[in-house]
Parts: sequence; structure tokens; C-alpha cells
Amino acid sequence: MASSQKLITRRYLAILAVTLVAVVCFFLFKPGARHTFKLSGVVWTTDYHITYQGKIDLNDSVQAVLNAVDMSASVYNEKSVISAINAGRSDAMDACLKQLYEASLKVHKASGGAFDPTVMPLVNAWGFGYKNGQLPTQAQLDSILQFVGLEKTRLEQDRIVKQDSRTQFDFSSIAKGYACDEIGRMLERNGVENYMVEIGGEVAVKGVSPRGDKWNVSVDMPQSDPNGVHHESVMTLSLENGGVATSGNYRKYKEVDGKRISHIVNPKTGKSEESTLLSVTVIASDCMTADAWATACMAMGTEKTQALMENEKKMGVMTIATTPNGSYEVWSNKAFASQVAR
Repeated sequence: MASSQKLITRRYLAILAVTLVAVVCFFLFKPGARHTFKLSGVVWTTDYHITYQGKIDLNDSVQAVLNAVDMSASVYNEKSVISAINAGRSDAMDACLKQLYEASLKVHKASGGAFDPTVMPLVNAWGFGYKNGQLPTQAQLDSILQFVGLEKTRLEQDRIVKQDSRTQFDFSSIAKGYACDEIGRMLERNGVENYMVEIGGEVAVKGVSPRGDKWNVSVDMPQSDPNGVHHESVMTLSLENGGVATSGNYRKYKEVDGKRISHIVNPKTGKSEESTLLSVTVIASDCMTADAWATACMAMGTEKTQALMENEKKMGVMTIATTPNGSYEVWSNKAFASQVAR
């Protein structure tokens, strides 16, 4: 009799446990409930990570956005719109390229020409980009400079007009930021209010993190590591809306006769930029703008960047440069300092 009561009790507890689990699962995973999704992958030879709070898995939609940007703006994709324009097979711009062009033109003018997506032939001449070769002579640089310059092009409705047919575009220095923003807009169209999108270090955020507070974005110390990418945080930013981008010359460079050649090329001189500036981090209202300005500042160098951005209120800017004794010098404007996590 006692054993029968024990058996009934065990069955009762088992049924109760199953019922409790079912109730919990119903409330946690019922249709329409919001969950934290974390997506990751590789695009354009770099990693991406996306965290958002939503009702459904939007990985397919993320891939669609990335594929659309690739088919439009990737110079490494022979079937892309920009590849057709660079090869002279077309002069038609799609919606993506028009946004990239117009944003580039705005930063180009504001930076005194430091940001210029037509420098691709110069970048290739120095052995970076998608073509490799020996270091260029001054005569070769002078020849290329004849058709480098965004001011030598213009947009007429959906057509790009070049003064010189040899002019080519490479929007790589702004496309990752644009892709972050585009994924963010896609998430918002699907009812997502809180997200972080990061592609190769460029970041777009909105709302709050899964913890319920602002998003934390780490900024790397500019350290080169021959054994691979080395991450060491110099500080953490605390953000709820906007974009962050970092540009530097400490990972992408080559050694020639004991001298470091940077992938940052001055569009005015054609020379690989020699500067004390190691990295620039920019906070802006959107990631595309932050991405463009980070590149522009690297081309301008330490002194010009600090002079231009000292009193800038809409963008936060931080520079990390080397000093004569080999140490690091960190500088930021007030707009940037106000976003540093306390």
C-alpha cells in the first residue's frame, strides 16, 4: 500500500514538472514573443556579428542585404554594378551606389578632398587593393593622378559622368558602414527596436542591449601582430543610437627596405601617407558617415584632423598617434569624450 502511494506521488510530481515546463515554454517561446537573436558570419573577408531583440530569425534578410550591397558596390565582384562602371561597360548607378556617391561627395568636400573613392588606381599602384605590383615611380603616380579626383565626376540622375573614362571608384572605405546601416533599417522594418550590427569593426546601434542598458562598443589599441589580429581594448564607448567606425594603418601595410608603406594613400599627392597617426575612431549619427570620416581623418593626418575636429559637435573623434619617444598619444574632442563608458 505504501509503495502504491509512493508511485502515485512520483507520477503526480512528474506530471506537475512537465506542466510547469510547458507553461514556461509557452510564455518564453510563444508565437510573437521577443527573443535575443545573435547572428554571425563572414563577408568581404571579415567577420560580422549582429545582436537584436525580435520575434523571428532574420538571418535570411541579413544575407539578402549583404548580397545586395555586394552586387552593387564590391570591386571584387566582377558582376557588380560598380565593376561594370569601372570597366566602362555601363554608366548606370543603382540606389545603393547613388547613396554611397552622394555621401562620399559630401565628405570629400568637407575634408578638403582627403576622402576620395577614386583613389583605387593609386591604392593598386602601391600594391594594395585587388591588384598587386611593384612600388610605383613618381612618373607613374603623376600619370594616375590625371584621372583621380571625385571632383572630376558628377551624377546626372541615375548616370555617373566622368571627365576621364579611366576614373574608377572603390567605395570599400564606406560600404561596410553603409551595410551596417542598411541591416539596421531592415531590422527596424521588421519591428526591431534594439540592435547592434558590427561588420569588421564598423558598428551601428539602436536602443538598449539585452541587459537593458546602453550598448558597449570596445575600441582597439592600435597594435600590429605578425601572428594575426590582436585585440586589446583602449576604452569602451556607451551608445544607444548611431554609428562607430575605426580606421588605421597598423594592420594593413607592407615593409619595403625597412620602411613601412601604409595602405592610406593621399589623393592629392598619390603618395602612401606618412603620418604619426595610427588610428582614428569616429562616432556619428550613422555608421556610413562615421566610416567615411574615419578614412578621411587618416588621410589628413594627426594635426589636420585635430584642428578640424576640435570643436566638432555632431561627431565624436578620437586619434591615437605615436610620439617621438615611441609611446602612444590619445586625443579626443568633447563629443567623443562624452560617449566613453564611465
